[in-house]
Amino acid sequence: MSVPFLDLKAINQVHAAGLEAAFKRVLNSGWYVLGAETAAFEASFAEYCGSAHGIGVANGLDAIFLILKGYGIGPGDEVIVPSNTFIATWLAVSHCGARPVPVEPLEGTYNLDPARVEAAIGANTKAILAVHLYGQPADMAPLQDIARRRGLKLIEDAAQAHGARYHGGVVGQLGDAAAFSFYPGKNLGALGDGGAVTTSDDALAERIRTYRNYGSKIKYYNQVPGYNSRLDELQAALLAVKLPALDGDNQRRRAIAAIYQQELAGIAGLVLPEIPSWAEPVWHLYVVRHPQRDVLAKALAEQGVGTIVHYPVPPHLQPAYADQGYKEGDFPLAEAIHREVLSLPIGPTMSEAQALEVCAAVRKALNA
Repeated sequence: MSVPFLDLKAINQVHAAGLEAAFKRVLNSGWYVLGAETAAFEASFAEYCGSAHGIGVANGLDAIFLILKGYGIGPGDEVIVPSNTFIATWLAVSHCGARPVPVEPLEGTYNLDPARVEAAIGANTKAILAVHLYGQPADMAPLQDIARRRGLKLIEDAAQAHGARYHGGVVGQLGDAAAFSFYPGKNLGALGDGGAVTTSDDALAERIRTYRNYGSKIKYYNQVPGYNSRLDELQAALLAVKLPALDGDNQRRRAIAAIYQQELAGIAGLVLPEIPSWAEPVWHLYVVRHPQRDVLAKALAEQGVGTIVHYPVPPHLQPAYADQGYKEGDFPLAEAIHREVLSLPIGPTMSEAQALEVCAAVRKALNA
């Protein structure tokens, strides 16, 4: 049995009738940017996340950038970021003119280590940018405490965590603001690119709405030097079709992850994800670690199992950050993680039989 890493065609085919109806509705409306479809989705997504405001933007990177920009973070400022994450988290900080300050994670969850965060705060620190990596919520309570005591903004990068819960609360309401991506492969994915900010900060929401639309509140009158970063009407309409199914899709991902957790436990050299008692991950990715990651990936590919490495090179060793002077060994935990991680297939249309096939292939590859 061939098991693809993610079958986007199958995922969207489930919603085909609703997606086609939404497309026709937008097509026939004659209004394609910042209209009723976007406003309706923004309201629904904000309610889902337990936030007062949802602001649709062009993509997840812009969502983070506009939050930082909305809080006035810029040149001379520093923002705490994870040392292991997709580079977009760092890029948003850099695009503001601020400096990303990397902090190593807790090895079990791959998310920010609050103790290391406290130690990394300096005179120029303005915010903590916590990533809910792979769909696993970061430990937010200690980060909330640090941010409150030190007068910092706490921002969630929830691009991979739509619907994840922390102590029962949905991500997107656990900090001052949260950034989401609707890239097609996300748990809530568009049929193109898209993103959103959720927040209960009225002033921030107003600033982001202005920034995303050329710095304009009234057409052709521009209050600030803004940007063009808008979730278009079509993607908003399509996302609105898929939002009611999100919790069910996430539950299916949990069922697949549970099979992996049970069937792959105890295999020598294979490190499985840890799940804290307070966390309800949504398993955007199911990521294992193995010292012979590339050999394992090749062996799985030969058996028809699709895998992806998220991510092969940590941000501090990317050419994009060569001017920061980082070298190999500066963040050894992030480097070890990026050398060893491998994402196994997971998605809302996967069957139990496919999950068991993946487990059998892993055991065969590792002679377990």
